[in-house]
Amino acid sequence: MVKLTLDLIARGTSGYTKKKRDESMQQYLRRLTHLYLEDRSIDDVGEDISMCRNLTVLYLYDNQLNKIPSLHHNMNLTMLYLQNNDISRIENLSPLTRLQKLYLGGNCITVLEGLDKMDKLQELHVENQRLPPGEKLLFDPRSLKGIAMSLQVLNVSGNGLDSVRDMIGLRNISQFMANDNELSDMKDLAHNFGNWPYLWRLELMGNPVCHKAKYRDRIIVMAKTLEVLDGKEITETSRQFLRKWHANKETQKKKRDEIYQRSAYADLGDGLHRSAELPPVKDPARPVKSSQIPGYMMPGLPRKQFDELLARTTTMDPASREKQQTPVKAKSGVLRSKTIVMT
Repeated sequence: MVKLTLDLIARGTSGYTKKKRDESMQQYLRRLTHLYLEDRSIDDVGEDISMCRNLTVLYLYDNQLNKIPSLHHNMNLTMLYLQNNDISRIENLSPLTRLQKLYLGGNCITVLEGLDKMDKLQELHVENQRLPPGEKLLFDPRSLKGIAMSLQVLNVSGNGLDSVRDMIGLRNISQFMANDNELSDMKDLAHNFGNWPYLWRLELMGNPVCHKAKYRDRIIVMAKTLEVLDGKEITETSRQFLRKWHANKETQKKKRDEIYQRSAYADLGDGLHRSAELPPVKDPARPVKSSQIPGYMMPGLPRKQFDELLARTTTMDPASREKQQTPVKAKSGVLRSKTIVMT
């Protein structure tokens, strides 16, 4: 176990800030702006560091810290390097309202929290956390909201992430590193690109999405401001070519959809026209009225009288049917046959 002491602090300065002969230790510590305390096996920072009131940059990476030290007397800090320790929780950062860069990679953090008052933070590095098997890094909405307008660089590589939707509100992101995660949905990425108008660097190597067809081309088309993808620069020539190719592809697809729709409507119209030309279907179960049966109608005789006459004739006995018909003289002098039924 190593606790930070005044001697370690004095040895953790650069050659340009060595203690002067006529300078007291308190004066010397107040003058310090940078402390290089990396890889010293430190597990306890202690209180002596509080004397460094003008400290702006603190290097504490590659030590054995299990928590973020209390630095409320070092309110001028702008850069804090704490990567590769044993820190499991983000805490004690609220007093550091001027902090611009925070390095926490290689720790044991499971939730990104405690940043809701860090409205000056520009860079956040939380890559490769030592998470339990099967778990992924979680994001506290309050912390994301607190850094939404200031954050420009975010490194979340190697944290088991399968989506980036939680980070969509970080509208000023210019560099986003998310290598070695579980990102596989191209639409999920595109949704964020539409809300990141300043994104110029993107790192996605080691994700399943990289194995999709035309992965690089599609990303360049979706992220219109991108200049570097997976460490490779995007030339303006290739960008313009891919945009034209995509626009032409969309135009062709739109034309095919229009042709298909017109064809479908035409087929539907022809079907309705042909069905209108067909004769009506008769219901075989529907009884047919006798009046609907077409037959011979006697000239000059109304249909109703003809039906009555026909009904009486069918009920007469054979003897009556054999009686002679008597000619009747019409007023016009022309003889017309008229059937006289004898009752």
